[in-house]
Amino acid sequence: MPLYKTITKDPGVRIRIWKITETEDKLAKGISLTPHCQERYEGMRSELHRRGFLSIRHLMALEGYTDQDLYYDELGKPHLRDGCFISITHSFQFTAIAVSDKIPVGIDIEKQREKILKIAHKFTPISAYGSDIDPVLLMRKLTVVWGGKESLYKINSTLGLSFLKHIDIKDFGMEEGMTKGCIHLNGESSSFEIRFLEFEGFTCAFALQLNPADPESYLILNKNKAQ
Repeated sequence: MPLYKTITKDPGVRIRIWKITETEDKLAKGISLTPHCQERYEGMRSELHRRGFLSIRHLMALEGYTDQDLYYDELGKPHLRDGCFISITHSFQFTAIAVSDKIPVGIDIEKQREKILKIAHKFTPISAYGSDIDPVLLMRKLTVVWGGKESLYKINSTLGLSFLKHIDIKDFGMEEGMTKGCIHLNGESSSFEIRFLEFEGFTCAFALQLNPADPESYLILNKNKAQ
């Protein structure tokens, strides 16, 4: 079972990353899908997409969940029936889930590609992250920014939410492995902690919503264990 990495964080946040190496038939064994998800699965033209879909169910099983514990709202956002928070991502041969007992969480995996340098102006002010730095470093930083914004969007999932206009990511050093983000929408602001890591040419970013009454109360900077 190619569980690639597990990251556990207090309070009650778990990140699980899977590297897809199995055949579709092997991944399908032991997996029972709801009628809704079975229809989605059968409609996927890409074999890699189907394998990713199944691998996510294996990641859920590691958390004690089956497909029957999952449902999607009208915007396509996944939810767990027990009230815990879940976020799901898939990029090429990697999939991941983030599960949180109490804090809203979002996760995204992106392949690091040079084309992000050409499209970055569509989702963020490039100058905020040092547009005059080495192009490879800028590519890595912008991939974090995109992943961070995608993670925040998965938490908020509000119609009309714009990556460029409404989501800000604080500048950061790649060696820090973390930054903060904020959503400004309809006169209200929400703050988030964003963590990120790189592996095999990919970037994974995940975000936790901070308590507006006490933003530091959910910070987990010194309480993480990774394996």
